[in-house]
Amino acid sequence: MVGLTEEEALGQALATSVTKAPGLNVAGGAAPTTRKLAVASAETIRQLMADAERLTSVLDLKMADHSRHQEIIKTVQLALIQRKQITGQYRSPYEAGPVALKLHPYRLCLIKSAWYLIARPTDADQTRTYRIARFKPLRMLDVPARVPGEFDLREYFGNAWGVYRGDRTYDVEIRFIPEVAQVVTETVWHHTQKAKSNPDGSVTLTFRVDGLEEIANWVLSWAGRAKVIQPSEFRELIVDKLRLALKLHED
Repeated sequence: MVGLTEEEALGQALATSVTKAPGLNVAGGAAPTTRKLAVASAETIRQLMADAERLTSVLDLKMADHSRHQEIIKTVQLALIQRKQITGQYRSPYEAGPVALKLHPYRLCLIKSAWYLIARPTDADQTRTYRIARFKPLRMLDVPARVPGEFDLREYFGNAWGVYRGDRTYDVEIRFIPEVAQVVTETVWHHTQKAKSNPDGSVTLTFRVDGLEEIANWVLSWAGRAKVIQPSEFRELIVDKLRLALKLHED
């Protein structure tokens, strides 16, 4: 008999609901573990877990479709644990065709809406970021991988807005109109985020980011409701992108 507390049972049920979502259901998610725990638990705990799972849902996360990449993720996990090299074809939208890669895998991580592999090519010194969905196929080699013990994922990404870290750091300031002030501050968009309420009801968010391209796409999603205050080159980048959008729609 497993002596789960009500809090632990609720936590396990929540984990099951979350990992049922497409993109998070790696290796079946938490459901198999939940079923085994339920069988070995008291009736009251078993019923609590069943009710909590039935009444909790995770919908529309806008995750990348990883339904065809379960084996690739599993291969990466095993290679990481066993410290083995991996090899496969990588189909980047920025390359003319698939590229053959042999990699020392460092980390597997979920960032925003997709799974990524942090790895170093065996023929290069620079660590790189690879989107899992772009590997077709991928297999583990019976060759040891060299993974630096001091590797730190947070240090690797630095202050990147999302996945790709730029070469330059910017202090960004954006003012949001009063109508969206509450909405925009309900989410922590970046780990450097700071918010300041203004007398007119607007709110100013500040960030320190490495690179502008990814945060520019986010700012554009608030078009008409957000104004870039600084830096000036970021404001110019946003204006250029808005002009291109207008031209595209006019044509």
